[in-house]
Amino acid sequence: MVGYVNLAYDYPVLGAFWTAMWVFLWVMWVILLFRIIADIFRDDTMSGWAKTGWLLLVLVLPFLGVFIYVCARGHGMGRRERQQVQEQRDEFERYIRETAGGGATGVSEVDQLAKLSDIRARGDISDEEFSRAKEKILH
Repeated sequence: MVGYVNLAYDYPVLGAFWTAMWVFLWVMWVILLFRIIADIFRDDTMSGWAKTGWLLLVLVLPFLGVFIYVCARGHGMGRRERQQVQEQRDEFERYIRETAGGGATGVSEVDQLAKLSDIRARGDISDEEFSRAKEKILH
């Protein structure tokens, strides 16, 4: 036989476990690195020079840079991410309201006409006032 053949018992289960753990830790570190880079760009309180410095530290000395960033600024990462998600949600809801025809007030013409009809049914406004208000809503 020429060369060495790897058999199953040459690579023990514990070795496979450690390999899987190191791969898992490496993937988690890469995810953390990208989250930190996104947080650097997301933070509006830092100046451009501060962002440049943090980015260079994280890219030039990745392990040390990530560790220092998490220790120094990690407490605000969650807050900034929640704030960004809330802003995106508010913008999305505003877009949905505008697209659905609610306008900036969030009240549609149908709702306004229904309220106007209820006011007229109670006798609080006359038929002439109702007609003028209806024309104003529809135009």
